Amino acid sequence: MRKIRMNVQGRVQGVGFRYTTKMVADQLEITGTVRNEEDGSVSIEAVGSLDAMDAFIKKIKDSPTPAGRVTYVDIQDDPLIEDYKSFKVTN
Repeated sequence: MRKIRMNVQGRVQGVGFRYTTKMVADQLEITGTVRNEEDGSVSIEAVGSLDAMDAFIKKIKDSPTPAGRVTYVDIQDDPLIEDYKSFKVTN
């Protein structure tokens, strides 16, 4: 199991990024949260198997929504992230 925090920058707000991120997470059985930040970025906490997490990260880097454009992704492993029951869009 891998637990990560991601901060995604680029054209990621106002383009359906959070909701398509949830769709990708649900397909890959990833749990966690995604939310908009005041600086225009999107933050993600994600928990899943190693293979699923690799696929999730790739899809996020490629932007899960056609209208979005990811320019930078910061990824940090964090074993202290709680075990979520599902993947939720917040704020």
